Amino acid sequence: MKMEKIKIKDDIFWVGAVDWDRRLFDSLIPIPDGTSYNAYLVYGKEKTVLLDTVDPSKSDILMSRLEGVENIDYIVSHHAEQDHSGTIPQVLAKYTDAKVVTSPKGKGLLMDHLHIPEERIVTVNDRETLSIGGKTLEFIHAPWVHWPETMLTYLSEDRILFTCDLFGSHLATSGLYEKDYSRVCEAAKRYYAEVMMPFRTTIRKHAEKIKGLAIDMIAPSHGPVHNEPGCILKSHGEWVSDALANTVVLPYVTMHGSTQLMVDCLSEALAKNGIRVERFNLTAADTGKLAMALVDAATIVIGSPTVLTSAHPLAVSAAFFMNAMRPKLKFASIVGSYGWGGRMVEDIRGVMPNLKVEMLEPVVIKGRPKEEDMRALENLASSIAGKHREAGIA
Repeated sequence: MKMEKIKIKDDIFWVGAVDWDRRLFDSLIPIPDGTSYNAYLVYGKEKTVLLDTVDPSKSDILMSRLEGVENIDYIVSHHAEQDHSGTIPQVLAKYTDAKVVTSPKGKGLLMDHLHIPEERIVTVNDRETLSIGGKTLEFIHAPWVHWPETMLTYLSEDRILFTCDLFGSHLATSGLYEKDYSRVCEAAKRYYAEVMMPFRTTIRKHAEKIKGLAIDMIAPSHGPVHNEPGCILKSHGEWVSDALANTVVLPYVTMHGSTQLMVDCLSEALAKNGIRVERFNLTAADTGKLAMALVDAATIVIGSPTVLTSAHPLAVSAAFFMNAMRPKLKFASIVGSYGWGGRMVEDIRGVMPNLKVEMLEPVVIKGRPKEEDMRALENLASSIAGKHREAGIA
């Protein structure tokens, strides 16, 4: 069956692919609601432009939507990762005069990853424009969102900002727009947490660059198009800010129940101090949900038993994950138990050097918790509450 182009505005079409069944991205990121690979076709009076392509697994869908398109002059590659660029070679083979437009850093990456001939690539500088006849594309460099070569494109006459991964979401939908915006925002927060959070301060700077643009629509490369962009801009503004929530994220694992008792006690004590607790049993936790909880939490407390003399591998993995995500946490601590000894605390601390946090005194006990151990946990909860108050976190 031939796949049709979907009209966004006059002479602007969505020609992407929806991946309803994908549940894991980059062999790492859980995506419970599928995703889409968005590509956009823009007709000027003089030139025709394709903005991004699709993942190679869905190349047949893109090529079907391009049937009947007589000519493409330019293919804009915002980002060289294959879920956006992977079908560029097929498009170049069909449209033999087409040139790929990308940032200077993007050129090398496209040549390395896709073996695109150098003579088929045109590089553009930051804020450089391309007139295609009645429509003007402005290219905005946005490095480290989330690769070093990323850029955005602003279509000034139609006030559309094409943002590639920025403002995107892993969310498969049957239409261009999703009416249930709470669903979009949750998916967008998961996407931001899993992909963009390590580059929070960089994204904040790039957000300043686009503040002066008149934007009626944001067209990302994953998920629905935002035809009311105010909400997604506001949400991202909050996520990249320095504002913190009065929340403790508590990922933990237990083997014989001692760490579980400690986590239960600490959760209760934190709640009594008016602190929200987000708990994650690491034997079954969704890492995407964990990442979402870390977006604005003030404190992390990791719970781990000791396996032989080391921290539990699941706790180490969670700490390593958080270190990579670089959330804006302010405080951290560790709780757990051991059988006869070990270096559980040192193991966990050793894998999260990127977290610029104040470490609060861990509570580590031998065997099953006793009354004095429970009091130590209550004291930790009180200490966290005091630190939050001192920092103005409420």
